[in-house]
Amino acid sequence: MYVPSDVRSFSLSTELIKQVKWIDGKPTNEVSGYQAWFVAEGTEPFKVKFSKKINLPEMLSQVTLMNLEACEVGSNVYFKATGVEVTK
Repeated sequence: MYVPSDVRSFSLSTELIKQVKWIDGKPTNEVSGYQAWFVAEGTEPFKVKFSKKINLPEMLSQVTLMNLEACEVGSNVYFKATGVEVTK
């Protein structure tokens, strides 16, 4: 719905953004995931969370986001995927 599967998607990030777990309003040293930016034709850039560290493709590589899911919370949409694959 938010990112149509029939359009091309591209990687925008050059580095993964590490997310850490928070307890009692304070960050810990525990990594809870990684994020990277992508864009699809006809969409605004969007951030995708990965639970495990992935090999990020070069910037502007055409990609397929594996098992991409969206979650709507209020007026915000959050994305997660299990991996990213470069497509030709």
